Amino acid sequence: MATTDRQAGTLALAHALSAAERGLAVIPLSRSKLPALRSPHRDDPPPSPCHGECGRFGHGVHDASTDPRRVRELFSAAPWSTGYGIACGLHPHHLIGVDLDTKSGTDSSAALRELALRHLFTIPETVVVLTPSGGRHLWLTGPPDVVVPNSASRLAPGIDIRGAGGYLVGPGSRTDHGVYGTAPGTSHLPPAPCPPALLRLLLPPARTSPSGSTGGHGHGHGLVHFVLTAQEGQRNTRLFWAACRAYENGLGPELTNALVEAAVRTGLTEREARSTIASAARMSGRGV
Repeated sequence: MATTDRQAGTLALAHALSAAERGLAVIPLSRSKLPALRSPHRDDPPPSPCHGECGRFGHGVHDASTDPRRVRELFSAAPWSTGYGIACGLHPHHLIGVDLDTKSGTDSSAALRELALRHLFTIPETVVVLTPSGGRHLWLTGPPDVVVPNSASRLAPGIDIRGAGGYLVGPGSRTDHGVYGTAPGTSHLPPAPCPPALLRLLLPPARTSPSGSTGGHGHGHGLVHFVLTAQEGQRNTRLFWAACRAYENGLGPELTNALVEAAVRTGLTEREARSTIASAARMSGRGV
């Protein structure tokens, strides 16, 4: 096993150096897809967070670099690494990752196509990375003056976004679940610019007040209807997505009972529904 891990580490470093040559900032990852180097501040008292100002390794994406010498130093400090992460949102590509998940019970690829039809944009030809679980990562680039945040299932159930402060598992990485690789015919492509209509969807929505004149109540009825029309296998993910949107738009507390009632009508228990909504509240920064 030790020999196998050393070989995997050598391959990971080679792939990481190749990515760095393309202007993609990288960090070493463990088999669990987490940064391989632990924080040097893990036993410190909790003052303001350090983003690498201390000069030591172990700050996640803040360690990411395109400098071959620094990349080698990072991997030398983590000889157990078997993969590498590519930091998103950094110069020169300002990478945005669209993660089409397969574990949510929904067809995330179909959801993205539906969004493209609804908002009149085309998914461009770009780098596509295939995940061991059968998912796909689409690589897009954003404008240098726009910060795209990370999000989970905000765009649609099963679609996660990797933006500033996030990272993508690089092709060639070996994990507990298998190897990441580029889809045939895409490895030579540069990351394509994100379509403007899609970029607008990726940015944080404007906050609305339930009592304002921005149509918040109408939006709330639409979210309840979205939950009511869920079929078996979609109920929990649809409820979670709708609850996230409700809290992001300032409607969370007002819509909670209506969302619970809708979820119960589709077959969830009240306890399951309230637990899912509480998780959405926490993810949206509105912890309950």
